[in-house]
Amino acid sequence: MTIERTRIKICGLTREQDVDAVVAAGADAVGFVIYPPSQRNVSAERAAELVSRLPAFVTPVLLFVNEPLENIQAACRLIPTAVVQFHGDEAPADCQRLGRPFIRAARIPLGDGAAFFDLVKYTQDFKAAQAILLDAHVEGFGGSGKTFNWSLLPPSVNAHLVLSGGLTHANVIDGILQVRPRAKTLAVDVSSGVEISKGIKCHEKIKQFVAAVRAADEQLARNHVRIPTT
Repeated sequence: MTIERTRIKICGLTREQDVDAVVAAGADAVGFVIYPPSQRNVSAERAAELVSRLPAFVTPVLLFVNEPLENIQAACRLIPTAVVQFHGDEAPADCQRLGRPFIRAARIPLGDGAAFFDLVKYTQDFKAAQAILLDAHVEGFGGSGKTFNWSLLPPSVNAHLVLSGGLTHANVIDGILQVRPRAKTLAVDVSSGVEISKGIKCHEKIKQFVAAVRAADEQLARNHVRIPTT
């Protein structure tokens, strides 16, 4: 049995030095929140400035919440290499209308409520998505720093998943070991878990987080699962 290594996205970037630190640490994707109510919000123009610092093969991801299609299209024209992350109440048709690769967030209830979220159906409804991002369902959208109960997810989900919501270097290994066997592939997404304050990243926490993800991959490999290095 072979699996892909765990991909890493660091989200909520607002500063040049933090983008550089994320790249240096070895992250695969960098997320920018284009949602004015968020304390991590950046304009599309500011996101484009930050994206210009990214080397080849590091993917920019633009997060939107119930944003008009024309605004998303305008942002994508500024950042043509971006993947779009829909994090609001968007229907499948809304996501596909953009005609670009996209990630769809699934808001998983906290506590025992996770057992009642039909993730299998959700992934079928959004089968056109590159991946389904699993985040905790809290008031408002995103950035809660809360984890949902990973053990209550379905045992088998025929989709690429991104584990998010309250991850830190202290719990991401457990999250990967619990969720990876349930999915086609797994990536992880962190924001508040590597911050000093909202939108301001801690470079040491970024390094610790990436190291913890790699440690989880090594543990999977020790369990006789070969992980490609490329």
